[in-house]
Amino acid sequence: MADPADHPSGVREVKSAARTIDILEVLAARGNAPVTIRELCSVLVAPRSSIYALLRTLVDAGWVRTDPSRTTYSIGIRALLAGTTYLDADPLLKVIRPQLGLLGKKVGGTVNFGRLDGGHIVYLATWEAPGQERTAARVGRRLPAHATALGQAALASLDPAALRSQLPAELTSLTGKTITSQAALVRELAAVRRRGYAVEREQNTVGIACVAVSVDCGPEGVDALSVSLPLSKLRSARERDIAAALRETAAVTEEIVGGLAGLLG
Repeated sequence: MADPADHPSGVREVKSAARTIDILEVLAARGNAPVTIRELCSVLVAPRSSIYALLRTLVDAGWVRTDPSRTTYSIGIRALLAGTTYLDADPLLKVIRPQLGLLGKKVGGTVNFGRLDGGHIVYLATWEAPGQERTAARVGRRLPAHATALGQAALASLDPAALRSQLPAELTSLTGKTITSQAALVRELAAVRRRGYAVEREQNTVGIACVAVSVDCGPEGVDALSVSLPLSKLRSARERDIAAALRETAAVTEEIVGGLAGLLG
């Protein structure tokens, strides 16, 4: 058995709890595609009896849902309730949401706010531009950070050691234009720092472009703000205008958050 010192907290990992978390993360990553027990056993390298027992517990508790024959599984309603609680409890989002609407109306694009989660970016708030609803990532969606301007802006704010620890060994491709080379990503992040904002064209979604900046909102995490719009509408002049508007919104947000921190501190 592993020594407690092998774990960051110095406490032994509870195997069933860790495996339960693994199941939920696999189901969450699959999105709308249900998963079979065989697939879960293969991904988690675990015996069927163990996975089945945990799935039954999760289904009974509402964290996982299954079809009538209990052959496929997907995320249940309790996971939604937990995620909603996280969003409701984050005081930063109460500051961010009004700023998203103001920015979106100013630039005529869909606005997203996200937080870095390892090598991924999680979308925590969105304001959808009228007529561009389909360009928005859903709140709660988790995408590879290297494949989005939102994620690239966040990654570019990290120091080299933190960046190395965040990125996976292999960079997933979402479209034919996604950066999949570590060296190419390092060059792109250097360009983000030089210009002061990230921009990607069809790296995440075909036909969509995105401009983003990082937002320093304190110890909660590494955050970023972006505007997405149809690729055909992003010309050089508009890119610069959107970047300037993003920086202005980020500065206002940081000032508000800093003021709140001062009052609470």
